[in-house]
Amino acid sequence: MTDKILIIGACGQIGTELTEALQKQVGLENVIASDLKFSPQLPEGTIFETLDALDQKGIFEIVKKHHVTQVYLLAALLSATAEKNPAFAWKLNMESLFHVLDLAKEKQIKKVYWPSSIAVFGPNTPKKNTPQFTIMEPSTVYGISKQAGERWCEYYFNKFGVDVRSLRYPGLVSWKSAPGGGTTDYAIHIFHEALKSGTYTCFLKEDTSLPMMYMPDAIRATMEIMNAPAENIKIRSSYNLSAISFNPLEIAAEIRKQIPEFSMKHFVDFRQQIADSWPGSINDDEARKNWGWNHKFTLEAMVSDMLQNLKKIILHNPL
Repeated sequence: MTDKILIIGACGQIGTELTEALQKQVGLENVIASDLKFSPQLPEGTIFETLDALDQKGIFEIVKKHHVTQVYLLAALLSATAEKNPAFAWKLNMESLFHVLDLAKEKQIKKVYWPSSIAVFGPNTPKKNTPQFTIMEPSTVYGISKQAGERWCEYYFNKFGVDVRSLRYPGLVSWKSAPGGGTTDYAIHIFHEALKSGTYTCFLKEDTSLPMMYMPDAIRATMEIMNAPAENIKIRSSYNLSAISFNPLEIAAEIRKQIPEFSMKHFVDFRQQIADSWPGSINDDEARKNWGWNHKFTLEAMVSDMLQNLKKIILHNPL
């Protein structure tokens, strides 16, 4: 029997692409996309339900209506946006998770996916090759909520047998959807500005290295961990996930190989402090060993693919 999948927060940066990928995997009729409002970026024919992630009753009704067996909970306020409204960020990021975990605890659904983030790490975390198990001490409300969420996911697995799976995403780069208010968003904006104006003002210092990943790799990792046999998932808090690390200077140099006239300057803002609290590179050996994770895109391949695709749409879809 094919699983019926509900994606909560389907119109966000990850959600739009994950929706399409899951539709290709299990069929259009087996994926229910939901968000506060419909996005035209969702594939034609998508089954869509208007849903507030804080509406526990609404989630339950959609689960029953569509006989949902898996929930991907993507709704959240990201790092930079969350700092502007910490009380609401905490409420949204935590209460929505409890709603879904409780559904699984009550056997209304079989499997839960909930994304964590490198924001769980803090200024005292080892900066290079950050291990799976280490000091965290996050300094943002987003990171605090993600760290708390990891602990609750593990608790629900240990206490109630909930099959919950999670990845600590690095910064994600995509040409298909607009950035969602994260500190790593410069790595998306830089491409749009390079093509539109030939110059970019970066809000981070030029040598600020951060773990990053191209969206196709992130979508594939998400589906692979959910498709892996339960016995292969040894970590029920959240897995470190890694691909490439780079700084603004390095990505600008790679863009300049294709757009020689491109220039970049820096106007550092509050996001620098957030970036400084995060690791520069991540060790994801556990994911590679437990369920066979392996990234495909290098910095060079990502930049080439981003520019090739954005050139086609930049005039019709400017940020």
